[in-house]
Amino acid sequence: MIFGMTPLTFIHVLISLIGILSGAAVLVGLLAGKRLDAWTTIFLSTTVLTSITGYFFPFHKLLPSHIIGAVSLVALVVALVARYAKNMAGPWRRTYVISAMVAFYLNVFVLIFQGFLKRAALHALAPTQSEPPFLISQIVVMIAFIILTIIAVKRFSMRSSVLAV
Repeated sequence: MIFGMTPLTFIHVLISLIGILSGAAVLVGLLAGKRLDAWTTIFLSTTVLTSITGYFFPFHKLLPSHIIGAVSLVALVVALVARYAKNMAGPWRRTYVISAMVAFYLNVFVLIFQGFLKRAALHALAPTQSEPPFLISQIVVMIAFIILTIIAVKRFSMRSSVLAV
């Protein structure tokens, strides 16, 4: 046990947190019209690993987490193709930003869900994750991601010669 977690859970959480932190760096870069290649590599690879390792936990039926993981993997495949196979040429630039931010949002969605599930203070506010505090937090985060993604698409797409940092 590591911090009260099984090794698999610890590794999954660690990879997830790295994906979220690097995703925040990538978003800041996109908002500034910069590629941030190293951060992007970390973000995409850890976010793929987060989704994949989520399937390593034992389960007996299909859960919402499996659906979120599948949607995230689809978004990540699109982001990877747009970024590396299509070199973000033409409409692939916008496709990359949107698909990468969808994957980032889903990681943050799960972080909030887990926070309300595992942290006593948050769990007391929304023990079934259907109470207003949980729903409001998820709606606020979703709206923020939509707005930031729209801005990122505009700013990143406007830069015809982006700097790789």
